[in-house]
Amino acid sequence: MIIGVPKEIKNNEFRVGLTPNSASELIRYGHTILIETNAGTGSGFSDEDYLSIGAQLAPSASEVFSKAELIVKVKEPQATERKHLKPHHTLFTYLHLAPDITQTDELLASQSTCIAYETVTNDLGQLPLLLPMSEVAGRMSVLEGSYFLQKSQQGRGILLSGVAGVEPANVVIIGAGVVGTNALQIACGTGAKVYVLDNNVERLRILEQRFGNRIQSLYANRGNLRKCLQLADLLIGAVLVAGASAPKLISRDDLKLMRPFSVIVDVAVDQGGCVETTRPTTHEHPVFIEQDIIHYCVANMPGAYPRTSTEALNNATLPFLLELANKGTSDALKENRHLRNGLNLTKGKLCNQAVAVAQQKKAISLDQAVELIKN
Repeated sequence: MIIGVPKEIKNNEFRVGLTPNSASELIRYGHTILIETNAGTGSGFSDEDYLSIGAQLAPSASEVFSKAELIVKVKEPQATERKHLKPHHTLFTYLHLAPDITQTDELLASQSTCIAYETVTNDLGQLPLLLPMSEVAGRMSVLEGSYFLQKSQQGRGILLSGVAGVEPANVVIIGAGVVGTNALQIACGTGAKVYVLDNNVERLRILEQRFGNRIQSLYANRGNLRKCLQLADLLIGAVLVAGASAPKLISRDDLKLMRPFSVIVDVAVDQGGCVETTRPTTHEHPVFIEQDIIHYCVANMPGAYPRTSTEALNNATLPFLLELANKGTSDALKENRHLRNGLNLTKGKLCNQAVAVAQQKKAISLDQAVELIKN
């Protein structure tokens, strides 16, 4: 199979779909890797690194798309990339379709087969291709939030750790999944006073056992959320519903409860955000101020640390890539139910129920979708 890797073109996105080591594994099985010139440089991988393991270079994204059958990316295809997609293509990347009707409609029109990293599952009920980036984003959320609390960045001028005789900052984390747990780990390490809210009491119990009295766990009801909003210097939105739009847990009016120039980091922005005032930002312009609250809503946070993020992502994606390449898209999806759960669109049909609900569209079943590919 010819596997194509275009250079990422989203704002300040420096990750790459395949590392040289992953490309080498695929080549070992007889597949051809066609990678766009300089696609890996932002992650520290030179063209020579790819050539040395037997990959081929293409001078443009259009050549990658025109020759490849399987397209491997990191972020959702941008408008100019979507124009290159054809019915014979299988696209394997993050999609985050729920809040993005335009992308959904254009991918449907392309008739291509699109498998989303963020809805692939495993036997543990996890999202293994989202997990490594959630780890990065969770840890980043505290670092970025701390930075924007600086007075020079229009923040409250509060150091997370405090110092002798001065109280530490209050960090509120909404959601105790992978993002929330990793944010909690870093926040506790700074010495901040950390509150974590979730509606899964067993998950809160596990975190209390792990972190002890360094955290305050609270059940995520409106009363507790409103109390925490009044305390928060830094609030981290770490809410995820697989494949669906994130629930809007914090309204515009709720922001009035917060201290002026405190910081919100909405890690759920890829799925529309869990704060009503959230709108996507970029690494180039990462924040905006609304209701006197600093909002950090960068939609590709792990792109800031591309070497770490690319290697972590490839560790997770490679086994699934090998299945797609070795068996072909149809057989791989038919035989691996977890990979099949990643299928969002094919042959002009939507087959992810959560996206269908979010966009008020009709969806066929995954089994029906796989049959379409086969035929």
